[in-house]
Parts: sequence; C-alpha cells; structure tokens
Amino acid sequence: MNRRIALALYGLLPFALATPVAQAQNVAVSSGVSAFPGAQGWAAATPGGRGGRILRVTTLAADGPGSLKAALEAKGPRIVVFEVGGVIDLGRTTLTITEPFLTIAGQTAPSPGITLIRGGIDIRAHDVIVRHLRVRPGLDGQPKRSGWEVDAMNTVSARNVIVDHCTMSWALDENLSASGPRFEGATPDDWRRGTSHNITFSYNLLSEGLADASHPKGEHSKGSLIHDNATGVLIWRNIYAHNVERSPLLKGGVQAAVVNNLIYDPGTRAVHYNLMALEWAGHDYQEGKLSAVGNVMRAGPSTDAGLPFLMLGGDGDLRYHGRDNVAVDKHGNPLPMFGRYGVTRAKLIEAKTPPVWPTGLPVLPAQDVETHVLANAGARPWDRDADDIRVLFFVAEGRGKIIDDEREVSEYPHPVPTAAPFVEAEWDLVTMEPKSGRYPGQKGPIQESLSARDRAMRQ
Repeated sequence: MNRRIALALYGLLPFALATPVAQAQNVAVSSGVSAFPGAQGWAAATPGGRGGRILRVTTLAADGPGSLKAALEAKGPRIVVFEVGGVIDLGRTTLTITEPFLTIAGQTAPSPGITLIRGGIDIRAHDVIVRHLRVRPGLDGQPKRSGWEVDAMNTVSARNVIVDHCTMSWALDENLSASGPRFEGATPDDWRRGTSHNITFSYNLLSEGLADASHPKGEHSKGSLIHDNATGVLIWRNIYAHNVERSPLLKGGVQAAVVNNLIYDPGTRAVHYNLMALEWAGHDYQEGKLSAVGNVMRAGPSTDAGLPFLMLGGDGDLRYHGRDNVAVDKHGNPLPMFGRYGVTRAKLIEAKTPPVWPTGLPVLPAQDVETHVLANAGARPWDRDADDIRVLFFVAEGRGKIIDDEREVSEYPHPVPTAAPFVEAEWDLVTMEPKSGRYPGQKGPIQESLSARDRAMRQ
C-alpha cells in the first residue's frame, strides 16, 4: 500500500474556577440544541456542562488541586478544560464521575493532548460529554490472572452520555462499555430505566484489548459490552481493532443501533448478541433489538477462518435489521453475515425496517466507511500520538495482531509535559469548538513513522 496515503489522518498551578459562562450562552436541557456539532443518537441533545463553571485542569497529577480528578468531583454544571498537555498516571485507580452535567473537553488541551494511563473512567451520572481523551490502562507488569481488570471507560447506570472522539486501548476488560444492574425494579421498563440508557459512542478508536493478561477469568481482549436491558444505545463510526470479541457484544434485551463502524482483526467474534439463561433465571426474557447498517468487518492476522459478521448465542431472541454490511477475509473474499455459538432456542427475527433508529442519523454507504473513519475516529485527529498512528496504519494495511501485553507493541507514552492558558474568548462555550476552526496543536496530514533506512531510500 502507498505509504503516502496519509489517510486524510490529521492530521503547573492549582486548578482555577472561572466565572460562570455568560448568561446569554446558558441553554436549557429541553432546548433541543445539540451537544456539539454533529452529535447524534438518543443522547444528542444532552447539555453536558453547558452554562456551568469553567474548571481549568492545571496539573498532570492524579489528584489534588487543579487535577482532573478534582474537576470531575466538583458539584454543579461544569466544563472541564485543560491548560496542560501530557500523561496523567492514575496508578491503577479508576476515576469515577458521580456528579451530573459535565463536559470534559479534551480538545482544549495543548499538544499532545491528555492521555490517562494505568487506570480508567467510570461514568455513574447523567448528562455527561467526554471528548478527545486517550485512555490506556495497560498491564503494568501485573502477573497473569492476578485480578487487575479495569475498563478504559464505562458507563454505569448512566443516561444521556456521549463519548466522542476518544481513544481507548490496552484495557484489561472492555475498552468502552455501557453497563449497570440487570434487573433494577419490578418490571422490564424499570430494568431499562435502572441501567445505562440513551448512550452514544461515536468516532472512537477502540483497539488492542489485552488478551491473556491479568483478568482473573483469563482471556479478556474485549471491545464493548452493552449490558442487559440497556436501551437507546448508538454505536456510530467507531473503529474496533485487534480485540478477540465484543465489537460489540449486546446482552439480553438490549436495544441498539450499530452503524458505520469498521471492525478490523476480530478474533473469535465480531458483533454478537447473547441473553444467557443462567443470568436471567426467574425473569421473563426480553427480545433484543438491533439495527446494523453500513458496517465493515475485515479479517486480520488474528481472525478465525470463516468468522461471521453477527453471531447469536444464549437463549433470547433478537429482532434484527441488517443492511449494507460488508464482511471480508484478509484477501477481500466474502465472509458469512450470520452464525451461532451454542445450540439453543434463540431465534434471529429478521425485520424489514430498523426496530430501533435515532432520528436524523446520517449514514454512509459501506464502501465509504473505512476511508472516513480512518481519517476521523480517535482522539484529536489533528494531533495524533504515535500509538494511534501505528494502529491506524496497521488497520489500513492489514497488519497487527491481538496482544497480551502493551510491551509487545509499545510502552506507556511519556511526552514532555506542556502548558498553555485556556482563553475563553477563543472558544464557543456552547459547543466547545474553537471560533477560529483551528484546534490546539493542529498539524498537517500525518505520515507513518519511517526508519532511517526508509527515509534514506525515499530521498
């Protein structure tokens, strides 16, 4: 492949509280204004922290004054911006968000942006927007099956949440999930209200979940788990790369739209649905609903031969609408659209129209998906880090593999920390987009890193 493809890929003080956003920019939750330009799905109108305080992250320390943790724990509507760039080492802990009405604006950080290592984020609140962060938990030298099993990012009984343009890799469980209790309350409607609902995962790069690592169950390279009874879930224009399975896994009773995603080098399963009888004992099975449109699955070096795009397991029925999905092997030959694991009574009920669909969702034809998401998915496409560039080029060229340890391909990043003030006047505080149209650290199109020998050959 031509290495000039560039893929259109773009290419410390205590934390300060600014004055609240000007009253003219306050927007009510019910106003119908999009969370940001291009926001989609059942969560598209969440205000996040719009109209609240501007909280400045001024240190890369894991906690304390000026830290990201302190900003997440603050009360009331708030927009978290960054006056530092670099790595936040969580020291094998998880940041937990319990206070609602929050926007984390990773796009405001100076280059190289913000990367969290040795930990993850749990979102246990409503009306939260997370954009342009990198989260890389990693094995961190822990013994196999020793119990370190962190997700990179997870919603827990959350609602009205958007995770957009983020990078998650090297998780010990899922890279990005939506979860909560399975049966909270007395009725199926109660169950749906009690777990995560109205969730959008868009333009994320979800790669290299660690396989035979420290998870106590053993192999656990997973993309996304959408837990039982989660509803209003949109998985749109993401890249799943080098995960054994769950790209994504939808559990019993889930209602989701999976649209315009690129799934590369899945191991034993790509998209799958599974209502497990053992987990639903004593409860009436709920029919799952899945609309899968315009997705591309490409086998890679780690993919089982003949792997289907969608697999059905367990005992619950799935009402399914599939259209314009493409699944091919390493050489471009067609793969099956449907398969099973287990011999059960679960039925695939094919629907002529989508059983669930968010209003106004733009859909690309499958033939355009790969080029589009390679150019746009992941954190800060204008300011990629070395590991995102590596993964994207490997996806484009059909290389790479599923790994057990981040040290097989890289190491924790250690860029030189940077600092730059956040200037409110330069940003639209409703959308958190730069007024100039140019983001901090924006560069030209990226090129794959070349060895000295390769550079000499091209002179």
